[in-house]
Amino acid sequence: MSETRTRPAVAGHGAALLPSVAVDSYNVEIKDDEGFLGDRANKGAFADIIENWRKPLRKAGADPFGDKPTEDLSKKALDGLLNNGDAEAAGIVQGAIEDFSQELALVIRRFLKLKAWAGTERIVIGGGFRASRVGELVIGRTAVILKADGIRTDLVPVRNDPDEAGLLGAAHLAPAWMFKAHDAILAVDIGGTNIRAGVVDLNLKKKDDLSRASVWKFELWRHADEEDVKRADAVANLAAMLKRLIARAQKEKIKLAPFIGVGCPGKIEPDGAIDRGAQNLPGNWESSRFNLPLALGEAIPKIGDDDTAIVLHNDAVVQGLSEAPFMQDVAHWGVLTIGTGLGNARFTNRSAMED
Repeated sequence: MSETRTRPAVAGHGAALLPSVAVDSYNVEIKDDEGFLGDRANKGAFADIIENWRKPLRKAGADPFGDKPTEDLSKKALDGLLNNGDAEAAGIVQGAIEDFSQELALVIRRFLKLKAWAGTERIVIGGGFRASRVGELVIGRTAVILKADGIRTDLVPVRNDPDEAGLLGAAHLAPAWMFKAHDAILAVDIGGTNIRAGVVDLNLKKKDDLSRASVWKFELWRHADEEDVKRADAVANLAAMLKRLIARAQKEKIKLAPFIGVGCPGKIEPDGAIDRGAQNLPGNWESSRFNLPLALGEAIPKIGDDDTAIVLHNDAVVQGLSEAPFMQDVAHWGVLTIGTGLGNARFTNRSAMED
């Protein structure tokens, strides 16, 4: 077997047992009479709710947003309306927050009824939607709705910026002892809109549980803004981003571990193939002839003098892992990432399993 087909094995792709947690469930797709439940609580669903509020006002010639298409209303613009904007426009945003919060509460109730989610004590809300005041208000309102219904599961926003949380979690895909002789690792967060690659400063000398890890540098490519992006183009762009980051780290004398942790939408097979759930990515990432870890390994066979080890897991799992050091006061917790889709994962702390 060729060298490019045998990457160093430090942890399993899509593994159920990770250094600090057991992954009880991820990438669950729940259906109801209206389709996939996750479609009721993602970024597109919030835009649809705003559009539904605007339609009757538009017919009456009283749409406070004027002719601007709903899809062009940025998170920053919606946040600004809540604080300083036209009162009626702010009223539409507030109405959308309420409606979306009701939908998100419904989705969470359904998740909590799943056997794998039973006993979940806390749910972290991440994804790009969380990175706005509107998103924070949705989280707060949803928490109030659930508590009013007697559901005791805590709802909290992911503590790190979502742009960074999906990178920081990659450090938890392999045992921390592997990185003790190194300063940092490379991490990748692949989403339906963006692909990020970054250098994660582990700061193990300050805290060996990775709670002080931080993103030193990262690059972002918005593939959704470009037309006819093929899978090969995406992999080539990602590899180029990683090579630039390696060069920058070497210039600053940052000692990179020969490791790349990758979060990607979908159900991840032990061999690194993606079974399902990657439909929002450019090209067919679910093809039996495509293997992302092998493709990256061929592009970046070594980091420094050592063979590159690559570990792939679901993007919601990886984003959730960024919270692992701060979840030691509960046994069972989960994450929902609100973005192009609704990512989900549920964890049990290894410390709780050993007690």
